[in-house]
Amino acid sequence: MKIKILSWNIWYDGDFDKISKFLSEFNANIVGLGEVVPDDPTRDTISFMHKLGYQHILAPVLTIQKDGRTMSNALFSKYPIIKSKIHKLPDAKTDRRNAIQADIDVKGKIIHVFMTHLLHTHQKPDPIQESQVESLIKILTKENTIVMGDFNATPESVAIKKMRENLVDVELKPVSTLNPNLFDCPNCDPKIIPSTRLDYIFVSQDIKIESLKIHEANGSDHLAISTLIEL
Repeated sequence: MKIKILSWNIWYDGDFDKISKFLSEFNANIVGLGEVVPDDPTRDTISFMHKLGYQHILAPVLTIQKDGRTMSNALFSKYPIIKSKIHKLPDAKTDRRNAIQADIDVKGKIIHVFMTHLLHTHQKPDPIQESQVESLIKILTKENTIVMGDFNATPESVAIKKMRENLVDVELKPVSTLNPNLFDCPNCDPKIIPSTRLDYIFVSQDIKIESLKIHEANGSDHLAISTLIEL
Protein backbone atom coordinates (compact mmCIF):
# COMPACT_ATOMS: atom_id res chain seq x y z
CA MET A 1 0.00 0.00 0.00
CA LYS A 2 1.44 3.34 -1.08
CA ILE A 3 0.77 6.62 0.73
CA LYS A 4 1.37 10.06 -0.75
CA ILE A 5 3.07 12.47 1.68
CA LEU A 6 3.31 16.24 1.12
CA SER A 7 5.20 18.87 3.12
CA TRP A 8 4.97 22.58 2.38
CA ASN A 9 5.65 25.89 4.08
CA ILE A 10 2.77 27.83 2.51
CA TRP A 11 3.99 31.25 3.73
CA TYR A 12 1.73 33.49 5.79
CA ASP A 13 1.70 36.07 2.97
CA GLY A 14 1.37 33.54 0.15
CA ASP A 15 -1.16 33.53 -2.68
CA PHE A 16 -3.82 31.29 -1.17
CA ASP A 17 -5.72 30.85 -4.43
CA LYS A 18 -2.63 29.26 -6.01
CA ILE A 19 -1.78 27.32 -2.85
CA SER A 20 -5.28 25.87 -2.48
CA LYS A 21 -5.41 24.95 -6.16
CA PHE A 22 -2.21 22.90 -5.83
CA LEU A 23 -3.33 21.21 -2.61
CA SER A 24 -6.64 20.22 -4.19
CA GLU A 25 -5.09 18.88 -7.38
CA PHE A 26 -2.21 17.03 -5.70
CA ASN A 27 -4.55 15.19 -3.33
CA ALA A 28 -1.98 13.80 -0.88
CA ASN A 29 -3.00 11.33 1.81
CA ILE A 30 -1.06 13.12 4.56
CA VAL A 31 -0.04 16.79 4.47
CA GLY A 32 2.17 18.88 6.75
CA LEU A 33 1.80 22.64 6.32
CA GLY A 34 3.85 25.42 7.88
CA GLU A 35 2.87 29.07 8.35
CA VAL A 36 -0.85 28.37 8.37
CA VAL A 37 -2.77 31.47 9.56
CA PRO A 38 -6.07 30.23 11.06
CA ASP A 39 -7.26 33.67 12.19
CA ASP A 40 -7.04 35.15 8.68
CA PRO A 41 -10.43 34.71 6.93
CA THR A 42 -8.83 35.24 3.53
CA ARG A 43 -6.63 32.17 4.10
CA ASP A 44 -9.00 29.69 5.76
CA THR A 45 -6.76 26.68 5.27
CA ILE A 46 -8.51 24.54 7.89
CA SER A 47 -11.99 24.82 6.38
CA PHE A 48 -10.58 24.34 2.89
CA MET A 49 -8.79 21.14 3.87
CA HIS A 50 -11.83 19.84 5.73
CA LYS A 51 -13.85 20.18 2.53
CA LEU A 52 -11.22 18.03 0.81
CA GLY A 53 -11.78 15.30 3.38
CA TYR A 54 -8.91 15.85 5.81
CA GLN A 55 -8.80 15.61 9.59
CA HIS A 56 -6.30 17.96 11.22
CA ILE A 57 -4.16 19.02 14.17
CA LEU A 58 -3.13 22.65 14.65
CA ALA A 59 -0.41 24.16 16.84
CA PRO A 60 0.22 27.94 17.11
CA VAL A 61 3.87 28.99 16.74
CA LEU A 62 4.15 32.78 16.89
CA THR A 63 2.38 36.08 16.40
CA ILE A 64 3.22 37.87 13.16
CA GLN A 65 4.50 41.22 14.40
CA LYS A 66 3.32 43.41 11.54
CA ASP A 67 -0.38 42.57 11.86
CA GLY A 68 -0.97 40.34 14.90
CA ARG A 69 -2.03 37.22 12.99
CA THR A 70 -1.10 33.82 14.41
CA MET A 71 1.28 31.60 12.46
CA SER A 72 0.75 27.89 13.07
CA ASN A 73 1.87 24.41 12.12
CA ALA A 74 -0.81 22.04 10.84
CA LEU A 75 -0.97 18.36 10.01
CA PHE A 76 -3.74 16.91 7.84
CA SER A 77 -4.71 13.30 7.15
CA LYS A 78 -7.31 11.54 5.04
CA TYR A 79 -6.88 8.54 7.32
CA PRO A 80 -8.21 8.58 10.92
CA ILE A 81 -6.02 10.38 13.47
CA ILE A 82 -6.42 8.19 16.53
CA LYS A 83 -4.07 10.07 18.86
CA SER A 84 -2.27 13.40 18.77
CA LYS A 85 0.15 15.46 20.82
CA ILE A 86 1.89 18.82 20.61
CA HIS A 87 5.52 18.73 21.76
CA LYS A 88 7.07 22.03 22.84
CA LEU A 89 10.60 22.61 21.55
CA PRO A 90 13.24 24.93 23.06
CA ASP A 91 12.35 28.53 22.23
CA ALA A 92 13.98 31.72 21.17
CA LYS A 93 12.63 34.75 23.04
CA THR A 94 9.74 35.40 20.64
CA ASP A 95 9.00 31.88 19.31
CA ARG A 96 6.88 28.99 20.55
CA ARG A 97 8.32 26.31 18.28
CA ASN A 98 6.74 22.89 18.47
CA ALA A 99 6.39 19.51 16.83
CA ILE A 100 2.99 18.01 16.04
CA GLN A 101 2.61 14.27 16.47
CA ALA A 102 -0.27 12.33 14.93
CA ASP A 103 -0.74 8.59 15.26
CA ILE A 104 -2.65 7.67 12.11
CA ASP A 105 -4.56 4.46 11.39
CA VAL A 106 -3.83 3.46 7.80
CA LYS A 107 -6.18 0.52 7.23
CA GLY A 108 -5.22 -1.13 10.50
CA LYS A 109 -1.55 -0.13 10.57
CA ILE A 110 -0.50 2.73 12.84
CA ILE A 111 2.05 5.24 11.55
CA HIS A 112 3.55 8.02 13.62
CA VAL A 113 3.75 11.34 11.77
CA PHE A 114 5.59 14.40 13.05
CA MET A 115 5.53 17.89 11.55
CA THR A 116 7.67 20.83 12.65
CA HIS A 117 9.03 24.24 11.67
CA LEU A 118 12.31 25.11 13.36
CA LEU A 119 13.78 28.48 14.27
CA HIS A 120 14.76 30.72 11.35
CA THR A 121 18.51 31.34 11.61
CA HIS A 122 19.25 32.80 8.14
CA GLN A 123 20.95 29.48 7.31
CA LYS A 124 23.58 30.04 10.00
CA PRO A 125 24.52 27.73 12.91
CA ASP A 126 22.45 28.37 16.01
CA PRO A 127 22.46 26.50 19.36
CA ILE A 128 18.71 26.98 19.84
CA GLN A 129 17.92 25.35 16.50
CA GLU A 130 20.30 22.50 17.30
CA SER A 131 18.65 21.99 20.70
CA GLN A 132 15.25 21.92 18.97
CA VAL A 133 16.44 19.02 16.83
CA GLU A 134 17.86 17.23 19.86
CA SER A 135 14.49 17.57 21.61
CA LEU A 136 12.67 16.37 18.51
CA ILE A 137 14.85 13.27 18.21
CA LYS A 138 14.13 12.34 21.83
CA ILE A 139 10.36 12.16 21.24
CA LEU A 140 10.46 10.24 17.97
CA THR A 141 9.07 6.73 17.79
CA LYS A 142 11.42 4.05 16.45
CA GLU A 143 9.24 2.43 13.75
CA ASN A 144 6.63 3.48 11.18
CA THR A 145 7.75 7.08 11.67
CA ILE A 146 7.62 10.07 9.30
CA VAL A 147 9.03 13.51 10.10
CA MET A 148 8.51 16.50 7.82
CA GLY A 149 8.66 20.26 7.73
CA ASP A 150 10.68 23.41 7.21
CA PHE A 151 13.80 22.85 9.30
CA ASN A 152 15.30 26.23 8.35
CA ALA A 153 18.61 24.37 8.09
CA THR A 154 20.80 23.38 5.16
CA PRO A 155 22.00 19.79 4.61
CA GLU A 156 25.46 20.69 5.93
CA SER A 157 24.10 22.00 9.24
CA VAL A 158 24.51 20.26 12.58
CA ALA A 159 20.72 20.03 12.86
CA ILE A 160 20.29 18.03 9.65
CA LYS A 161 23.33 15.86 10.30
CA LYS A 162 21.75 14.88 13.62
CA MET A 163 18.46 14.03 11.90
CA ARG A 164 20.28 11.86 9.36
CA GLU A 165 21.98 9.95 12.18
CA ASN A 166 18.54 8.83 13.38
CA LEU A 167 16.31 8.70 10.30
CA VAL A 168 16.53 8.31 6.54
CA ASP A 169 16.51 11.54 4.55
CA VAL A 170 14.22 10.89 1.58
CA GLU A 171 16.52 12.91 -0.69
CA LEU A 172 20.29 13.04 -0.31
CA LYS A 173 21.11 14.74 -3.62
CA PRO A 174 21.56 18.54 -3.65
CA VAL A 175 18.18 20.15 -4.29
CA SER A 176 16.57 23.54 -3.71
CA THR A 177 13.27 23.94 -1.87
CA LEU A 178 13.02 27.73 -2.09
CA ASN A 179 11.12 29.77 -4.64
CA PRO A 180 13.75 32.32 -5.81
CA ASN A 181 11.02 34.59 -7.19
CA LEU A 182 9.37 35.04 -3.80
CA PHE A 183 11.87 34.14 -1.07
CA ASP A 184 12.85 37.39 0.61
CA CYS A 185 15.52 37.22 3.29
CA PRO A 186 17.61 40.41 3.63
CA ASN A 187 20.09 38.68 5.95
CA CYS A 188 20.58 35.66 3.66
CA ASP A 189 23.12 35.38 0.88
CA PRO A 190 21.07 35.91 -2.32
CA LYS A 191 23.58 33.94 -4.38
CA ILE A 192 22.80 30.69 -2.57
CA ILE A 193 19.00 30.98 -2.39
CA PRO A 194 18.41 29.23 -5.77
CA SER A 195 20.31 26.19 -4.48
CA THR A 196 19.25 26.18 -0.82
CA ARG A 197 17.35 23.33 0.78
CA LEU A 198 15.45 23.99 4.02
CA ASP A 199 12.55 21.51 3.74
CA TYR A 200 12.77 17.79 4.47
CA ILE A 201 10.94 14.50 4.80
CA PHE A 202 12.59 11.85 6.99
CA VAL A 203 11.41 8.30 7.65
CA SER A 204 12.37 5.41 9.90
CA GLN A 205 14.45 2.59 8.46
CA ASP A 206 11.50 0.20 8.14
CA ILE A 207 9.60 2.39 5.65
CA LYS A 208 10.10 1.95 1.92
CA ILE A 209 10.31 5.25 0.06
CA GLU A 210 10.48 6.76 -3.39
CA SER A 211 12.70 9.75 -4.13
CA LEU A 212 11.69 13.21 -3.02
CA LYS A 213 9.85 15.29 -5.61
CA ILE A 214 10.14 19.07 -5.72
CA HIS A 215 7.02 20.78 -7.06
CA GLU A 216 7.13 24.12 -8.84
CA ALA A 217 4.00 25.07 -6.94
CA ASN A 218 3.28 28.79 -7.09
CA GLY A 219 2.02 30.91 -4.25
CA SER A 220 4.65 30.43 -1.54
CA ASP A 221 8.27 31.39 -1.01
CA HIS A 222 8.96 27.69 -0.42
CA LEU A 223 8.37 24.85 -2.86
CA ALA A 224 6.19 21.88 -1.99
CA ILE A 225 7.97 18.55 -1.52
CA SER A 226 6.50 15.06 -1.61
CA THR A 227 7.28 11.37 -1.52
CA LEU A 228 5.48 8.04 -1.77
CA ILE A 229 5.95 5.60 1.09
CA GLU A 230 5.03 1.93 1.11
CA LEU A 231 3.76 0.11 4.17
